[in-house]
Amino acid sequence: MTGYIFVLVAGLGAGALSAIVGTGASIILLPVLIIQFGPQQAVPIMAVAAVMGNIGKSLAWWREIDWRAFCAYSAAGVPGAALGARTLLVLPASIVEIALGVFFLSLIPLRRWMRVKDMHMPLWQLVIAGGVIGFLTGIVLSTGPLSIPAFGAVGLSKGALLSTEAIGSLALMISKAATFQVLGALPWPQVVQGLIVGGSMIAGSFAAKRVVDRMSVKTFENMLDIMLLIAAVTMLWTGFAAL
Repeated sequence: MTGYIFVLVAGLGAGALSAIVGTGASIILLPVLIIQFGPQQAVPIMAVAAVMGNIGKSLAWWREIDWRAFCAYSAAGVPGAALGARTLLVLPASIVEIALGVFFLSLIPLRRWMRVKDMHMPLWQLVIAGGVIGFLTGIVLSTGPLSIPAFGAVGLSKGALLSTEAIGSLALMISKAATFQVLGALPWPQVVQGLIVGGSMIAGSFAAKRVVDRMSVKTFENMLDIMLLIAAVTMLWTGFAAL
């Protein structure tokens, strides 16, 4: 019982962090789930909990969702996630994680350069980005540090960015989870545990909404860069450790 309470508290904190900077829940929560349930059960539990966490962020900023950006992103992202989930069965995820870690590091100066030049990405490019990110989402646990800059590049920020990215990621994760379920890689006990953990993440999302509303755009952007750095180091560490 103590272990479950610890997991729920961690889920609350992970949901709040993810609601503030758009990503980072898996970085906090996955090690806790591994300790409590073991590595084999932790990944599917985290997948279900991530779906719930994105539902929480979508609901918290529902009125700020940019539906045009969501449709552009998910048009290619949903089939891309299903294809990536199938590819996961034959492709070493460690190689992908190392490549993403390097890419996340390069995104930090790229995002700052785009802000200085006031550059924005058109929606048709977001369709392409959605397909690529969707495929990678099917292979690795989280690509939030990649999708957040993609939505930021079309001019979204704060609540609009968080909510639109959340509902876009939700569509991709549902596609991934459905593919795993069809392939028999998502047992029902892990689904139930993921729903329980995800419930605490939803609570965390609503608790953090007031923090984001009061945060300046500059502070928000700096926090995104910090999370990109943490995500890059984490993926590089995980990737090289699995080699």
